[in-house]
Amino acid sequence: MSIDFSLSPELEELRSRVRDFVENVVRPAEGRIREDDRRSLIEAIIEMRKEAQARGLWLPHMPPEWGGMGLSHAQLAMVQAEAAKSRFGPFAINCQAPDEGNMHTLLHWGTDEQKNKYLKPLCEGVARSCFAMTEPEVAGSDPTLIQTRAYQDGDEWVVNGHKWFISGAHSANFAILICRTEDDPDLPQAANTAFIIDLPTDGWTEVREIETMHGPGGHSEIRIEDLRVHNDQMLGGRGQGHLLGQSRLGPARLAHCMRWLAQAETALDMMVDRSLNRYAHGSLLAEKQGIQWMIADSAMELYQAKLMVLHAAYKIDRGDDFRSEVSMAKHFVANMLNRVIDRSIQVHGALGYSKDTPLADMYLHARWARFADGADEVHQMRIAERTIAAYRDHGTTRSATGDLPL
Repeated sequence: MSIDFSLSPELEELRSRVRDFVENVVRPAEGRIREDDRRSLIEAIIEMRKEAQARGLWLPHMPPEWGGMGLSHAQLAMVQAEAAKSRFGPFAINCQAPDEGNMHTLLHWGTDEQKNKYLKPLCEGVARSCFAMTEPEVAGSDPTLIQTRAYQDGDEWVVNGHKWFISGAHSANFAILICRTEDDPDLPQAANTAFIIDLPTDGWTEVREIETMHGPGGHSEIRIEDLRVHNDQMLGGRGQGHLLGQSRLGPARLAHCMRWLAQAETALDMMVDRSLNRYAHGSLLAEKQGIQWMIADSAMELYQAKLMVLHAAYKIDRGDDFRSEVSMAKHFVANMLNRVIDRSIQVHGALGYSKDTPLADMYLHARWARFADGADEVHQMRIAERTIAAYRDHGTTRSATGDLPL
């Protein structure tokens, strides 16, 4: 039996290099970014990305033939969990959402021409992209309800619809657009098709950038009116938009979890540090049972989350069916993140509620985790369905709980 949680010397060295890069390149560059000065942001990003390439820390998720590091998903977890301890860490190494997921999608679904035109500049870091699926009129967790429609007109398709919360659309050079092309498919999941849309283009109007809990920017509302797209811009086959979207979202969900591990670990580190340095009512906070329970619960939950992410990544790398494991990881890690940050804020008191520490912003971003890429309740529904099916088929729920050798 081969279960080994140790890293090879080469991977241990890589993790150290990522940690050093974040501490000595990314954080200082972030410190020079001024909120009201876009030029400072651009200069910082260029500086970080040039140094990442020079250090061999570029595109960890992509194969070497595309300029990447060729890491497996399990190895990528190690890199993401270090890089995401800083806000711009994943962006510095060109492994950020939504571009990361779109790179995988183009790699596996794109034609040679599409890869050369769209994937190549993404990998080089000179283009941005977005994935346009969610709509305001229907539930985002059920893509079979999509109302944006496309009808064929000769060699072109004409698209009309309405999208929102499209991350990165404001600065994207192209979009992967999911729309309905089939009126009466044999399966509801065979109604949608994906197209690559060059931006800007006639018929694609950015209505606004939606302001969320963590502030303005980042997520756009899009109005699509008589947008024409050539048949050559279809990504994957006709009616395969749902399949493409789901194959994209599985690994992308786990990549989010990898980054959330970094945020949770940062919050726990801050919680313990605060408890060791704050004195009240006759002792340090670290000596008080109520605080110890918060620390213990957070440590146990983070441990569980790391194991779930590693096992789900292992299943992806093996080519196994990973849907249940990724669903469970996505649900658990998202909720764990919210709980750990909340406890850290509590231990910090009013300081944690202020903007003097990163905890307040971390908390606002963390709330999004519980519905992005599938709401908690949808994942719970799917997990329950697979657990019931496992028992019906095999007389045991073993295969629905990781199918582990114990």
